[in-house]
Amino acid sequence: MDRRFFSKLVALGAGSLEMWQGHVRGNDETARTPADPALVDAAKPAAAPNADRPRSEPVNVADFQELAKEKLPQATYDYITTGSTDEVTLRDNVAAFQRLRLLPPLLTGVAEVDTATTVLKQPIALPILLAPVAGQSLYHPQGALASARAAASAKTIMGVSSSVGHSVEEIAVASTGPKWFQLYVPKDRTVARRLVERADRAGYKAIVLTVDLGERKDADLRHRFRLPQNVLQKHLRDVGFDVTDRMTYEELLAFNDEAWDLTLSWNAFDWLRSITKLPLLIKGVLRADDAQKAVAIGLDGIIVSNHGGRRLDGVPASIDQLPQIIETVRGRAEVFLDSGIRRGTDVLKAIAFGAKAVLIGRPYAWALAADGEAGVTKVLELLREELVSAMLATGCPNIASINRSLLVS
Repeated sequence: MDRRFFSKLVALGAGSLEMWQGHVRGNDETARTPADPALVDAAKPAAAPNADRPRSEPVNVADFQELAKEKLPQATYDYITTGSTDEVTLRDNVAAFQRLRLLPPLLTGVAEVDTATTVLKQPIALPILLAPVAGQSLYHPQGALASARAAASAKTIMGVSSSVGHSVEEIAVASTGPKWFQLYVPKDRTVARRLVERADRAGYKAIVLTVDLGERKDADLRHRFRLPQNVLQKHLRDVGFDVTDRMTYEELLAFNDEAWDLTLSWNAFDWLRSITKLPLLIKGVLRADDAQKAVAIGLDGIIVSNHGGRRLDGVPASIDQLPQIIETVRGRAEVFLDSGIRRGTDVLKAIAFGAKAVLIGRPYAWALAADGEAGVTKVLELLREELVSAMLATGCPNIASINRSLLVS
């Protein structure tokens, strides 16, 4: 893949200058200095139709998507929402869950259910985690700080992207809830080592290595994504690179282009094991043979994921690949799933196949855009309520009782 384009992605999720100008008004002054004043008016979000009409509370993920669309500049909304090239995988992620049918047994009613579970020895209140999502300050001024607080309130885990827009320490201060750190690996292994050690000292509970590459999104190309100099500079400093105020924007871009290791192999996990005792997870697994390699080298967790349809288009839906990976792993590592979760029934279906828990990305990004911390809290609560309803309807008193007999594929 093109090195410059990937480098922009890891530098705060390929966020655009237009997005920052159009949305972060009221945020830190350093995050809203325009590089081109002519772009400012074009970046302002259009007034929502019927803006004065009272709006009912959102009742599902789709409602939060609509709220985000009304609130954000088009470029920002498209960055969150669109997928790679023809978006075949993006659509199929959702459609695959809809194709999968539930077959509840009769006369097995329960009076109440318990959604609590344990992942990597960490007790959580519901099997829905926040996936690592880049560039969250694009969606709301508080960004990942708000998301981390919402995850803690819901008693679940926040996955923190290394390109989220805040340092590992800033997010740790914002919330004492459990967090996993998602790592993009710098070429400079000294910087990489220090970043992992910083996450460990800050109290993160696991390291997630995201390994799927190949993103090419038409909407991002149309919007000509760029990062303001100060945002790129902060990101590089948050990672631990030594960049100075004297560096020009072009020098920062060139530095960033060469900063990241795009040639990782399975040996990367040997290196990680040599520098940390934290649990290690691999994110981006779709093949059974890759799952077999992961358990063979002793990884603690596998995240079945196609990156929400944002990477290589035309790969299978994550939920369609989950059964064979569960079969391959056979309990030797914990298996998680992301991509396509929109309803509590989707959570139940993934768990019925054998997933330990699921991770959501777009749903909480939309909710963050709509209402900050309160929005993320609300979308987690709605998904929990939908999961409870599905468990009641299928006679499942707890997460451990959800099993494959409930599914008709």
